Amino acid sequence: MAAPESLEADFIVVGAGSAGCVMAARLSEDPATRVILLEAGGHDDNRWIHIPLGFGKTFADASVNWCYETEPEPGAAGRRIYWPRGKVLGGSSSINGMVYIRGQHEDFDLWRQMGCTGWSAQDVLPYFKRAEHQTRGADIWHGTGGPLAVSDLPDKHPLPEAFILACNELGFPTNEDFNGEKQDGVGYHQTTTFNGKRCSTAVGYLRPAMQRPNLQVVTGALAERILLQGLRAVGVSFRQDGFVRTARARQEVILCGGAINSPQLLLLSGIGPQQHLTDLGVPVVQHLPGVGQGMQDHYSAPIKLKCRLPITVNDIMMSPVKMLRTGLDYYLRGRGAMAAVSAHVALFARTRPELATPDIKMSISIFSADRPQDGLHKFSGFTIIVYQLRPESRGEIRLRSPHPDDAPAIFPNYLATETDRRTIVEGLKLGRRILATPPLAQYVAEEFLPGPAVQTDAALLEHARIRGGTVYHPTSTCRMGIDPMAVVDPELRVVGIGGLRVVDASVMPTVISGNTNAPTIMIAEKAADLLRADVRLAA
Repeated sequence: MAAPESLEADFIVVGAGSAGCVMAARLSEDPATRVILLEAGGHDDNRWIHIPLGFGKTFADASVNWCYETEPEPGAAGRRIYWPRGKVLGGSSSINGMVYIRGQHEDFDLWRQMGCTGWSAQDVLPYFKRAEHQTRGADIWHGTGGPLAVSDLPDKHPLPEAFILACNELGFPTNEDFNGEKQDGVGYHQTTTFNGKRCSTAVGYLRPAMQRPNLQVVTGALAERILLQGLRAVGVSFRQDGFVRTARARQEVILCGGAINSPQLLLLSGIGPQQHLTDLGVPVVQHLPGVGQGMQDHYSAPIKLKCRLPITVNDIMMSPVKMLRTGLDYYLRGRGAMAAVSAHVALFARTRPELATPDIKMSISIFSADRPQDGLHKFSGFTIIVYQLRPESRGEIRLRSPHPDDAPAIFPNYLATETDRRTIVEGLKLGRRILATPPLAQYVAEEFLPGPAVQTDAALLEHARIRGGTVYHPTSTCRMGIDPMAVVDPELRVVGIGGLRVVDASVMPTVISGNTNAPTIMIAEKAADLLRADVRLAA
């Protein structure tokens, strides 16, 4: 059989994830612009993707998930930490917990102070609003009519309700909108769901755009390297169905592979730290020392509880009758436990009074498990997790080999600083104080983990190391900035390489204070405007 023909378009977008679907949709709005979107995974036709509670089914499903693991991590008791990442249209927005959090205004003002002109809170707000279809309606913080549905959970549950009351009792105010004027306080998450179904970027952005004749979506396409002429990107080499193919870009190549795959592809293409590339035998095209460096991620520690009453998702999964009722409730009304996201409510709080903004997030989930991929506990259980919003620790991504099929080596470097260690311990102690208040204590039969024997700060830290894990928010491996370690400039152009940009969570100068999906979508919305402005200037 003959090899398929090479492809050509104005823009080649690599990766159909949270950012890539946005880029493909926005750039193809111009009928005179041809766009090709390459995705290593397949179509999002797995039914569990679209059922909110189905994220547990896709958590370790290699058909839609890269199923990465870190290297043995000293800060996590030498364990390999499982890192799920979406390998499907929609990327991680198709398998995540559907929590809509933008971050603190101060996060984006810090980006501006770091030299990233155009990325302050005031600058990025219009892009958050443009992306959004806020079911509560539009206001100064929110927009309607955008591709991304943002909605409230359809049902209340006794455990999250008790968590809010418990936090109130300790003096934390209720916050009706974490994405409004301020993040402080306790309240319900808003979610990227609509009418009981997940709204990934594949659903919200890409599916309508795929009707356009000027957009071509190529699935099963593993990008192997960026094609370069001198110091200019001119296309992408990718493998599909056993053939090596090329996609040529008349204008630009846009990497949207995320915090793991975007630096991996740059390194495979000879763009990165010279010594690392030389050691692996990869010809050096451009020495960029920051590629793969400066990685940040949110590390969490759990408190796992046995519940006095049979009201958790664990109880549903242990009862065929309850499972049938829950299924009927969902399929007939789009409600109930199957419409629930990873965590109903959260608290944003400070572990030290001198802090200007919250430094921890705590959330409650109405289920419990040792690891999600192992199934739920066979008892009535729920979970509180706590994580530090602005970790000081920095990790890195490296190539394991020069072969695109080999997953890169991931070194998160969790809990490497005293501030990070102290903050996670103080967060656990606050979680216990919340659990001890009457509104929530009435539901606690037993603290399963870390357990009543774990009391000292040292013991709590050891628990965090042994039982903690990622909250799935890796960022900053192709960091935006103006310093020598920056990989992209504030226009998201790769330093020293023409015709090449990175648009995804990897460009964040620092990880934002919360979940990363919403700001990743914002970055892509802004990037689409940056590219269109450049095209107009060049015309």
